[in-house]
Amino acid sequence: MSRLAPLSIALASAVVLAGCESLNLPWAEKAAEPAVEVAAAPPAVTVPPQLIEDVRILSADDMEGRDTGAPGGERARNYIVGRLEAMGVEAPPMGRLQPFEAQGRTREGPKTFNGTNILGLIPGTRVPDKYIVVTAHYDHVGMNEGHIYNGADDNASGVATMLELAARLKAAPPEHSVIIVGFDGEERGLIGARHFVEAPPVPLSSIVLNINYDMTSRAETDSRLWVTGTYQHPNLKPLIEGVGPIGGVGLAFGKDTPADTGADNWVSASDHGAFHRAGLPFLYFGVDYHPDYHRPSDDFEKITPSVFASATELAIAAFHQLDQGLDR
Repeated sequence: MSRLAPLSIALASAVVLAGCESLNLPWAEKAAEPAVEVAAAPPAVTVPPQLIEDVRILSADDMEGRDTGAPGGERARNYIVGRLEAMGVEAPPMGRLQPFEAQGRTREGPKTFNGTNILGLIPGTRVPDKYIVVTAHYDHVGMNEGHIYNGADDNASGVATMLELAARLKAAPPEHSVIIVGFDGEERGLIGARHFVEAPPVPLSSIVLNINYDMTSRAETDSRLWVTGTYQHPNLKPLIEGVGPIGGVGLAFGKDTPADTGADNWVSASDHGAFHRAGLPFLYFGVDYHPDYHRPSDDFEKITPSVFASATELAIAAFHQLDQGLDR
């Protein structure tokens, strides 16, 4: 039977029923149609233009993969410093930049790197002598065999999320003081984060939490922004488990238990690992792996702005809950 046959039969039946209805025959009454529940679409998320501009600029080819100690890394650093200063985010007493020298990993083996962390300070209102350190590494793996590894998701996105948070905290100050840190040398073995913990701008005892953003844009993989660290710090989970979802992206907790092994355990997978080793509370926010992870194809064009904005809004909402809930 052709695809048109069912349609013809349906039309003929409709004509007969219509005729019967005009005669008011009782057996021709139409049966009530069952109600169909339609799932409501997630509310639209406003995409902050600056969020997208930041990730686009930091992952452009002229940044040359933002390798530690390379000209592209310096260009990225200058851009981030300019953004913080344009917002009016002050530097802590130790200064805007925290240079360091450390041994880091490369494809060829260990090498000495000269890197620079970027620092900003936003004073708090309720507990100004306690600090939440918000971090995102701005370095990536540079170039290899003629390919530029732009690192749009890893981690231009995390830096853009951090800068968006900083802008909002300047407009509406946090309850805790916040140290904003753009880390260098994450891809070389967390060397910038390790130096920060060894030479902190404030006493480690005054740091109540590290919030680390690393890969925050590509949540379309599973519609989740993962939170790692609540297994180690279960008191933090109740503060944020009610956040979201936003724009179809929700928080997921895990990648931090003894059952999570290898690449599925993220407890030391990024700069928060240095805080964890120092005994400081941490939470890591990031998306799951995707096919462009650590490949030259991790480009700006692969980011869906609405998904990135949703994940960023989740991260910022979680920050506010933590800021308001800690030290009560």
